[in-house]
Parts: sequence; structure tokens; C-alpha cells
Amino acid sequence: MTDANPPKRKSLHARLADGPVVCAEGYLFELERRGYLQAGAFVPEVVLEHPEVVTQLHRDFVHAGSDVTLAFTYYGHREKLRQIGLEHMLEPLNRGALRIAREVAQESDTLLAGNICNTNIYDPEDRESLDAARAMFEEQVAWAAEEGADAIVAETFSFTGEALMALQAIKDAGLDAVVTLAMHRDPATRDGDSLPEACRKLEQAGADVVGLNCIRGPATMLGPLREIRAAVSCPVAALPVPFRTNEQEPTFQSLSDAQCACEIPDGRPFPVALDPFTCNRYEIAQFARDAHAAGVDWLGLCCGAQPHLIRAMAEAVGKQPPASRYSADMSKHAYFGTQARQKNKEYADRL
Repeated sequence: MTDANPPKRKSLHARLADGPVVCAEGYLFELERRGYLQAGAFVPEVVLEHPEVVTQLHRDFVHAGSDVTLAFTYYGHREKLRQIGLEHMLEPLNRGALRIAREVAQESDTLLAGNICNTNIYDPEDRESLDAARAMFEEQVAWAAEEGADAIVAETFSFTGEALMALQAIKDAGLDAVVTLAMHRDPATRDGDSLPEACRKLEQAGADVVGLNCIRGPATMLGPLREIRAAVSCPVAALPVPFRTNEQEPTFQSLSDAQCACEIPDGRPFPVALDPFTCNRYEIAQFARDAHAAGVDWLGLCCGAQPHLIRAMAEAVGKQPPASRYSADMSKHAYFGTQARQKNKEYADRL
């Protein structure tokens, strides 16, 4: 349970009123890279096994400029834990993740956000699946509320109906809601709504922020974001994956790597051979500037996020997080810098 008198943090709406909010997501991919989580299953067992690692990643992202400490409960739901035989650890995992995030939020004065996501069981034609999905949302939201979450991020929904169901659970708990859809190759949700129409429905149902997250990289997310911005009045969220998607391969699942000299399982770089497609920090900064200029208020990165990319995004919208102390300054470089010795400058083009 929460402390009796926890320090009062600024609300989601107060933070948005002050300017763009930066939110780091992408914990699954980063902790997989660090060797604490299995690709494929992508279940956040690390919360139970190595909570100190999760705490440090929260701190790393906040240090880099995230205004939000997002509890690591993505895919920490009943269906995923059932698949790996850990359904009995569902509540300890959720409460543990929320308490880890709460500790960092309190020490950094960031927004404490719970997290719910696509259930992978939602089927609009199957009443049993709908009831099960609703129950999954309700139990995770209840734990987040009890642990003191300021808001809930509900993310990566392919169905408008599932997003609306998640939103209802959040609103029933009296919490602010950031709801983001996943745009696959098709320009519509799986139940047939255009993305602007789906976001309009979410806004009308009470979502405080709507938008897109995951699946698409900066190059293939910006256009749809502009359409969403024109369709809604509430704040808009944009959290792409930091990979170089393109018009022919618009999602990170669809990317192919003709330059790879070895065999990749299934011939598909997703999810663990995406390294050659990673955006650099300048590309992420440019996306942040473009998205903010287009009216996006909630900015972040999803799968593939790393602290230096979050810092680039934060700086691009005028923030100076603690990590900015260490932003690159090539004037100090031994060969390329303005202070370099003359002989080194003369040799620089031979490096």
C-alpha cells in the first residue's frame, strides 16, 4: 500500500501545461539487451529476479530526461504470466514494479505512471475473451491505484475496442489516462477504424492523451500523427521505435536486412538483429522537433529506447536534464576539437 502522506507530485495535466512531456518506454528491449529478459516471451520477470536492475534503468531514463517513471508492467499481465507458468506471481510482480517506480518517482519528482497494454487475447467476436481482457485491465489498474500511481499509460493497442476497454478501467479508477495505438502496416485498427477516428473515440470516452506508440519508426509515424493532431483537441502522444523504418517496410517487424552476411532466424531482424537500423541521436532529436512542431505534447520512445536517445529528445524540445552535463562537445576532442594540437589537427583527416 502507499505511504500515509506521500509527497504531492505535479499531475499529468500540470506537466503538460508547462510544456512537452518526455516519457521513456522500451524497458523490454533494453533489459533484454542487458541480459535480464528473454526475447520472444518478453515477460518482465526481472522485476522479481533483479529489482535493482529495474530501479537503475528507471534512474538512467530519468537522468536522461524522462519526466515520467513508468512502472515496468508491460506484458506483466495474467495471460503472459500464465504462458510461462508464473500466474501465481502476477500480483507480486505488478506491485513490485509499481513500488520500484514509486521510489524513483518520489526521489526525482517525476510522474508515477502505471502501465497496461495489449492482452493478445482480445477478440471482438468472442465474449469469453472480452470478459477475460476486461478483468485483466481491472486488476492491473486497481493495483496501480492502490500503489499511488498518478496516471496510467495504456499502450500498444491494435483494436480500438480493446483500447476503449482499457480506458474504461482507468477512468473507473479515477486516474488520468494516456492511451496509444499501435499502427501496423495497415493504416487502420484491426476493427476497422482509421487512426484519427479511433483517437477521436478515445478522446470522447475520456482519454486525457491519445496517440501512437511502438511498431513504427520516426520516418513512418510522423505523417499519421499529423492526421491525428487534426482530428482531436486533447494532447497527442508520439512514441516511435528508434529504428529506420521506411515506406516499403513501415514497421520494425517488417524490416529486412539484405546487407547481413550471416543467416538470421526466419530472415527477420525483429526483434534481436535490429542493430543496423537503429536511429542515431540526431535523427531522434529531429523527430522530436518535427513532432512537437506538429502539435505533439507527449514525446518518447518505445522498444529500442536508450538513455542517450531520450536525452537527445529532451534537449530537442528545450529541456536540460542532468545528463546534459555530458552531452557531446567535440571542441574538446584531441584531433577534431578547436583546442587540438596543430599536428593532431593536420593528421585528423587520416584517422
